[in-house]
Amino acid sequence: MKQDTAVRKRKVEQEEEKPSVYARAFKGESEWEDKDEFLDVIYWLKQILGLLLGCVWGILPLKGFVGLLLFFAINSLIVYVYFNSFQKVDEEEYGGLGEILKEGLMTSFATFLVTWIIFYSAIHTD
Repeated sequence: MKQDTAVRKRKVEQEEEKPSVYARAFKGESEWEDKDEFLDVIYWLKQILGLLLGCVWGILPLKGFVGLLLFFAINSLIVYVYFNSFQKVDEEEYGGLGEILKEGLMTSFATFLVTWIIFYSAIHTD
């Protein structure tokens, strides 16, 4: 009985020492034991990028294909720099470069489009 309590206590202490996902997301070269946690960070990074770029594109009178291409280029570049230079993770552990760049891309694109359309319509139309 005492051994079970000691084992539980050690597990709780180990989990308390482990930094949160948020802390690891902003700290370079973090340890990612659970692959899904890192992919969640990539997902939410892309959501934030979609929202911010949609606001900027809507405020600037950007239109058409150029805006779409710039979104995909900037989104991919920022994510690539984040995981390759800042976190320095091995992309093969997560299924390769394509899998990381695809993570959350379509939902980020939808967020971007909605935000872009709302801001552009509100500012640049009568």
